[in-house]
Amino acid sequence: MDKFDSLLALSALSQSTRLDVFRLLVKHEPEGLPAGEISRVLQIPQNTMSTHLGILARAGLIDGQKAGRSIQYRAKLGGIRGLIEFILQDCCGGRAEICAPLIKSLSPCCEVDCAHD
Repeated sequence: MDKFDSLLALSALSQSTRLDVFRLLVKHEPEGLPAGEISRVLQIPQNTMSTHLGILARAGLIDGQKAGRSIQYRAKLGGIRGLIEFILQDCCGGRAEICAPLIKSLSPCCEVDCAHD
């Protein structure tokens, strides 16, 4: 991920509803949720939700696939992984002990490989 893509992703996640959508979709991996269900759970009108979903998709953080008459959305974990890697790439200045506590705190969340795109 480059600086432009990182800024796009950070911008998309800097809005409360979009952050809620992304977190909801992460919780529902790998199946994802249909757009209408996302709107219902977050109590956001569908036309407003459509705009938020489009912004997240353009930022590379979610993906939607047609499923019958609706669209099923999934979090693109590779997108958020790329963002985190870009942000932390030079955080330690070559001193791994500085980032070790952060890496350790992230490790328990995914005991299986959760690196799909």
